Amino acid sequence: MSWQGKILRVDLTAKSIRIDPLNMTWAHEFLGSRGLAGKYLYDEMNPKIEALSPENVLIFASGPLTGTMASTGGRYTVVTKGALTNSFACSNSGGYFGAEFKFAGYDMIIIKGKAPNPVYLIINNEVAEILDAQNFIWGKSVWETEEKIKERHRDPLIRVASIGEAGENLVRYACIINDRDRAAGRSGVGAVMGSKLLKAIAVRGSKGVIPNKPAEFLEAVNLSREKLDTHPSRKRLMTSGTMPMMDNTNAYGSLPTHNCRDVQFSEIEKVNVEAMKATRKSDGRANLISNKACFGCSIACGRVSKIDPNHFSMQIPLKKRLYGGAIGGLEYESGFSLAPMVGINDIEAATYANMLCNVHGMDPISFGVTVAAAMELYETKAIDDTITGGIKLKFGNSKALCQLAELTGLGKGFGIEIGLGAKRLCEKYGHPEFAMVVKGQEFPGYDVRAMQGMALAYATSSRGACHMRASPFADDFVYIRPHGKAKIVKTTQDKNAAIDSTGCCAFAGNAWDLEDYAAQIHGACDGIWDAQRLMTVGERIFNLERMFNLNAGIDSSEDTLPNRMLKEVAKSGAGRGRVAELDKMLPEYYQIRGWKRDGTISISTKKRLNLI
Repeated sequence: MSWQGKILRVDLTAKSIRIDPLNMTWAHEFLGSRGLAGKYLYDEMNPKIEALSPENVLIFASGPLTGTMASTGGRYTVVTKGALTNSFACSNSGGYFGAEFKFAGYDMIIIKGKAPNPVYLIINNEVAEILDAQNFIWGKSVWETEEKIKERHRDPLIRVASIGEAGENLVRYACIINDRDRAAGRSGVGAVMGSKLLKAIAVRGSKGVIPNKPAEFLEAVNLSREKLDTHPSRKRLMTSGTMPMMDNTNAYGSLPTHNCRDVQFSEIEKVNVEAMKATRKSDGRANLISNKACFGCSIACGRVSKIDPNHFSMQIPLKKRLYGGAIGGLEYESGFSLAPMVGINDIEAATYANMLCNVHGMDPISFGVTVAAAMELYETKAIDDTITGGIKLKFGNSKALCQLAELTGLGKGFGIEIGLGAKRLCEKYGHPEFAMVVKGQEFPGYDVRAMQGMALAYATSSRGACHMRASPFADDFVYIRPHGKAKIVKTTQDKNAAIDSTGCCAFAGNAWDLEDYAAQIHGACDGIWDAQRLMTVGERIFNLERMFNLNAGIDSSEDTLPNRMLKEVAKSGAGRGRVAELDKMLPEYYQIRGWKRDGTISISTKKRLNLI
């Protein structure tokens, strides 16, 4: 079967490691990855503890399709209580790390406690060790950490997931990076890892993954692969990645700009996908040089870029040597947050800031949105040069953006304040209304006044503002009205929870129906799996995450949006003159979910989903 049936348990306080059997009853109810890790988190920790406490639990989890022949089957998830939000945190990553720890024979790695000094974990199939990191990789960047571990253990194919200096310094939105630029990026999972003094997990596996019904699995994989490979979305993602979305949201009037004071960016042509592909006058090359794929992926949406060697960010010889080669390029979410959101019209500066987020291990969405909030604080004179350390934090200042990316990653100067995240920063300086957050997590790249479904999705997401928890895009880009959004959001939240738990990428869902995922799960795992069963699993997962948050003290009062979305009308675009009409959608959403009017979950819903 495509579950390996084993969990690696690590107690950093006791410096102990053991291998436990996977709870197969839970596996059949929560599938894997996001869902199964969420169940273990729910059962094994008190949700009221502080996220940076040693009592927090950090879980790395694969899905049943991770490491198999299923296209895009390289995903893994990190689940914990988030340092940014103090709520349920679930952050998904690609690359090769997830498949490798599945090859080592584990479905999950569950980490508890706190090491007395910085350490890293090395895994080679059944053999796992906790090793000293103090005078080895502590204080190093993500890139240096990966290189040094491979050198010490004399294996260039070891896969490493690590934190950079941002995680060590407990930047609230620090992330966990693998394969140099693939990230478990949101909610501060890297800060939780840093609080445990765990610098990295390095893994080498050789066991492979065996499907339960090989012939049925292979047939389902081949049919799904053919469907994916011939779908227009594959070619679009392969050639341009996700950046074309910037032109779509800008044209529609849902591109967060200038800290969401605007919804369209007048200089879009300088930072969009065409700007990435355009030949530069300075060196005759383009910012975008190639694409790349994660494990088992036939889409290859990843971007590979090279910064203009004549750009101001490359004028120090050391930086040109370290960062002047091929690096991870901009995706839409990093592109919006490091350009329109902060008023930047310099794609090379945005690329440089994004690269530093990878090097130091920070979420570029939260970083960019926090900088945007700081720029509004600066322009309204809530903060000044004495607080920023002389940095002129005006919208459009690309040098300030690049400087803050370095200072935040290294935990220096005003970067320490940026590392708080937008909510804590704005509260500190008396203007919480400037923080574009939900449940403490910064907005992704969709202004919700023109996208009412996304407004509801942000408000009800278990991990705060998120564009991946629901998929109301098709309806939102056509209909600017609250009617009908509740059902779309609920249905796609459940569907996405199921997909996130398979070990495959959500982008395959552009071509696949839930039946395609189910057919592959049916071949890989024991039992009978169909689309309806996956939908039920997804609904169970979403409700369990809600239960965790409710037990943590996060109630329906936090199912809301910033006042800017609720009271300030959009200035232009399709949503001109409108606000997010959350009050018209939320009661219907609660009803459809089988929740009470106060947002708590009814006993009948819990019983139906086997959650009590």
